[in-house]
Amino acid sequence: MTDLNTNPSRIAYSCYYSRTRDGEQFVPEHVFSYQVAGRLTLNNADKTYVFNEGDLRLIRRNQLVKFLKEPLEDGVFKTLSVYLDQEVLKSFSLEYGYQAETGGKAGETVLKLKTGPLCKSFLDSLLPYVQGNLLISEDLQRLKQREAIMVLLQAQPELKDVLFDFREPGKIDLEEFMNRNFHFNVQLKRFAYLTGRSLATFKRDFEHIFHTSPSRWLMQRRLQEAHFLIREKGKAPSDVYLETGFEDLSHFSFAFKKMYGVAPSKLVS
Repeated sequence: MTDLNTNPSRIAYSCYYSRTRDGEQFVPEHVFSYQVAGRLTLNNADKTYVFNEGDLRLIRRNQLVKFLKEPLEDGVFKTLSVYLDQEVLKSFSLEYGYQAETGGKAGETVLKLKTGPLCKSFLDSLLPYVQGNLLISEDLQRLKQREAIMVLLQAQPELKDVLFDFREPGKIDLEEFMNRNFHFNVQLKRFAYLTGRSLATFKRDFEHIFHTSPSRWLMQRRLQEAHFLIREKGKAPSDVYLETGFEDLSHFSFAFKKMYGVAPSKLVS
């Protein structure tokens, strides 16, 4: 298994030879990706997205997403991604006069893009750099980012409302958000940011709503969900621990037994 990142913030190439579940990830910047081989499944709190060989996608920034990477018949999984950070997008917006017309719409977490020759040829042009493990200079990476933006706008002009929406997350319903996203294993500061709060305000609001600390509530809520999935849905503990936001099986098993008095493996029929 290899995972080559010429620069994680700009251009990334991933290659896997075995099925791998990356768990969850906070996506801080827009990601323009090409599924070179294999299948990628993405999940947020509400929807599942599946991408096969040849598919193009744009993952919006400030999202919580779980990843599952699956090699198929040829036994390999490959993706090529260009990360579009706010600095380069704001510079591009000022230079070319692009502005988003958002209207307050949240939109999809992941956008399946049209598969046309323009986007495909651009991404194919990057493969010799990343597959050959060449060092891509700072200036060239910035140039490729700008080219990616131009290609996306040429292929799908409506993407300007996504790419040039520079608003930060606003204050939202904390209880509803946490009940939908508790299974993402991210730091409290991420939950705070995504709900439009400072960490201190997040903790204060959380305890006012749930009458306990965020850490304690998250542990209990994740264990309750795990118990339901094992007992009622017949899922294996080895699958459930990642699904419910735990980092490793041993920690999950210890916490589960402490709360329920029985190891999770004992619930499996």
